Amino acid sequence: MPGFGWVDFLVKKGGHLTGYALLALANLHALGWDPKRRLPAWLIAVAYSALDEFHQSFVPGRNATLMDVGIDALGAALALFIWGWVWGKRIRD
Repeated sequence: MPGFGWVDFLVKKGGHLTGYALLALANLHALGWDPKRRLPAWLIAVAYSALDEFHQSFVPGRNATLMDVGIDALGAALALFIWGWVWGKRIRD
């Protein structure tokens, strides 16, 4: 696969961050938008990320990295944190 330096890195890792942020919010939606269910929503996203990386280890031309799981976990955590902050702000207002 061609590489485009730092732009390639930002796009790929930004895609991981964004995709798993959205997955965590989708998980939370499936669990009922309850703030107490943010941890299970995050754990589901991280487990999916780890399984996806494991799957990639068998695909020619792809490689599995713990860094990607970490980026995915960070994206999921950020989305759930921001959602909690906005949700809490709406409750207080």
